[in-house]
Formats: sequence, C-alpha cells, structure tokens
Amino acid sequence: MKYFLCVIGMVFVLEGIPYFAFPERIKTFLLRMADMPARNLRIMGFISILLGLFLVYLGRTE
Repeated sequence: MKYFLCVIGMVFVLEGIPYFAFPERIKTFLLRMADMPARNLRIMGFISILLGLFLVYLGRTE
C-alpha cells in the first residue's frame, strides 16, 4: 500500500507540472480539446491506458 501511495503521489506531481509551468498554454489546449469529437478523445484515452499498462508490465517484470 505504501508503494501504491508513492506512485499516486508521483502521478499528481507529474500531472501538476504543466499546469504550474504553462497555465496559459494549458487553457488553450483544454479549449481545443473541448472542440474535439468524443471519438478522438476515447482513442487518446485508450492509447494512454495501453501505454500505462505496458509500462506497468515492464516495471513488474524482473
């Protein structure tokens, strides 16, 4: 559980960096995302899930 909390903490740190470093660019990007079709967002989400699972797999194999 301790390892899991560390991983979640690192996710929050990495997710927060763009908002801290480039707030204006993030606003523009989010407005552009709002105009994207839902299908494109689902595809991006699915690819992100697959990439995350692959990285977890690589991290778990020794």
